[in-house]
Amino acid sequence: QVQLVESGGGLVQAGGSLRLSCVASGRAFSSCGMGWFRQAPGKERELITAISWSGGTTFYESSVKGRFIISRDNAKNSVYLQMNSLGPEDTAVYYCAGQDTDLDIVPFRYDYWGQGTQVTVSS
Repeated sequence: QVQLVESGGGLVQAGGSLRLSCVASGRAFSSCGMGWFRQAPGKERELITAISWSGGTTFYESSVKGRFIISRDNAKNSVYLQMNSLGPEDTAVYYCAGQDTDLDIVPFRYDYWGQGTQVTVSS
């Protein structure tokens, strides 16, 4: 099994940036594709970005493409989400998630989730 712990959330003004981190433990991190979800108040959880285990392939949901960047450092068992040009619409709880796979592809189904970290963007 894999345990995921997110950090880096907080309160930021519109137009600002935050960098979220997710540290994995319990197994070889390089065998997991990774993604970030978010859940805004009153809305369903949605996948916003994902990355293959090698880091060679990424996916971005249209609302964050061009503003957010996903990356990973397998030597540190970590995945990151750089969030730029933040707006109030980005206010949500952000979750990292992992998928067990032998394929170096972007995952859309996930096996593990972190506890979430709150991001609040003031207008």
